Amino acid sequence: MHIVVLGAAESGVGAALLAQAKGHSVFVSDKSPIQPIYKEKLAQAGIPFEENQHTLEEILRADEVVKSPGIPEKAPVIQALREKGTPIISEIELAGRHTTAKCICITGTNGKTTTTLLTYHLLKEAGYSVGLAGNVGFSLAEQVIADQFEYYVVELSSFQLDDTYHFRPWISVLLNITPDHLDRYNYSMASYAEAKLRIMRNQDSNGHFIYNADDENIQRYFQAALRSVQQLPFSLHHHPDYQLGAYYLDEENICVDLQPGYFSETEKINTASSPLIGQHNRQNMMAAVLCARLAGIEKPQIEAGLATFHNADHRLQLVGESNGVRFINDSKATNVEAAWYALDGIKGPIVWIAGGTDKGNDYATLVPLAEAKVKALICLGVDNEKLRTVFNSVVPQLEETQSVETAVRRAAELAPPGGVVLLSPACASFDLFKNYEDRGRQFAAAVKKVTEESSR
Repeated sequence: MHIVVLGAAESGVGAALLAQAKGHSVFVSDKSPIQPIYKEKLAQAGIPFEENQHTLEEILRADEVVKSPGIPEKAPVIQALREKGTPIISEIELAGRHTTAKCICITGTNGKTTTTLLTYHLLKEAGYSVGLAGNVGFSLAEQVIADQFEYYVVELSSFQLDDTYHFRPWISVLLNITPDHLDRYNYSMASYAEAKLRIMRNQDSNGHFIYNADDENIQRYFQAALRSVQQLPFSLHHHPDYQLGAYYLDEENICVDLQPGYFSETEKINTASSPLIGQHNRQNMMAAVLCARLAGIEKPQIEAGLATFHNADHRLQLVGESNGVRFINDSKATNVEAAWYALDGIKGPIVWIAGGTDKGNDYATLVPLAEAKVKALICLGVDNEKLRTVFNSVVPQLEETQSVETAVRRAAELAPPGGVVLLSPACASFDLFKNYEDRGRQFAAAVKKVTEESSR
């Protein structure tokens, strides 16, 4: 076949290399400049490509197109391909055709990176042959060329699940569904939920579907009774009338049951040694533990793995401590839901640093938490009017700045011993920073400077 790949970043270049390795002729087209690292990979493989344009005549010659997850359906090039009837698939769909490895695939609006990294860590620490792929930044398609792993743990966004048709995970995980990226789904929550649920739609009775029984949208849109897949719902609470795969017996002990129902066999797994913070991470741990148990990892290995896990940067990451005050970098919290998880999960009085580019946020759900826990709010953004309007009468003190260092200094002064300085912006970062990573790094650097000064 002649395959055209649209988009030449990690997933696109991986797809091009795999397609070529399987004997297809390949052409790669990117409307933006291609990064040197990817240009070099394509050149070394002898794959023709173009950048800064889409030559429609060349693209329409394709027998099949692999589309980058970043390209929306409304893009003119996609519309032209749809009109012609050219099949369009995702990198994940292509990769799935060429591996017999067991894929553990994880999606959700929030928490998927943490859950993916933790699941991968538990399998790797237990000595399993396992690859890490997907939205965490590693192409599944490129790894499938050598296909040297027995397992892949794959983080999947809704965009990556779009244009999958026959891809079938061994285990699929759905952590939650909350409003996000609705502009890509005609502002329809049902369409967004449907995209998330694509993760398990091809699974049969040989597969496992792990999902959050506490999530209202999953309960609304997932028709459990119509699916033959083995279902393992999890919950923060025990529901005697509900057959759960995992739930918390107390703050630190998960009850796991891989065969909920008549052949029930429960075991207790302790999470006390885990460094993860917050209620949402307790849910993420249940999902990862269920994946590990299904893969055959025993309780002692799981408990040891939980203790040695280090989460990705900028996700409820402890970056400093001084005078009994902890500084937590949650710069990845670019939406209200993620900030809610952070505020809900942290114990002790909070000095909250928030703000940035507002994405049409509704802060109403954060008000009760702010009222109960936040001693001061420092707005770090160019335009803080909306935050001021919502929280001025809610928190005892509200200040504004456009300097990270000033925000950290004031937070350190305002935080009582035993308190927490929390960067959890609930907003995008593009007003003052390159991206959320840049914001998180600058925050960590400012914390280091301020805490070192205070310890002299």
